[in-house]
Amino acid sequence: QLQLVESGGGLVQPGGSLRLSCAASGFTLDYYAIGWFRQAPGKEREGVSCISSSNSRTNYADSVKGRFTISRDNAKDTVYLQMNSLKPEDTAVYYCAATYRYCSDYVQSYDYWGQGTQVTVSS
Repeated sequence: QLQLVESGGGLVQPGGSLRLSCAASGFTLDYYAIGWFRQAPGKEREGVSCISSSNSRTNYADSVKGRFTISRDNAKDTVYLQMNSLKPEDTAVYYCAATYRYCSDYVQSYDYWGQGTQVTVSS
């Protein structure tokens, strides 16, 4: 069965850092684009970042550019999201998702989803 598992979430103070991991189980990520999404209470799920399956091209939401970095290690079937200079506005459940197609901001474009990991930024 194809599964994604997120980890690395937690409680941090504003300005702090977290590194989220997205690990594949049952398949390899070599041919998948991987996106990170987040959803805060009462808000729609929004795209945060994505890394392509070829050339490791990346994109970021304007709200996280310069603060977040996405990367992948295909040998470990893992994608990472390094989050620096965290703000309270970043508080949300973060999900990783895989698509055999291309990076997309749309939830409907992704075939597989992780269970989510909570990120809370508060002083």
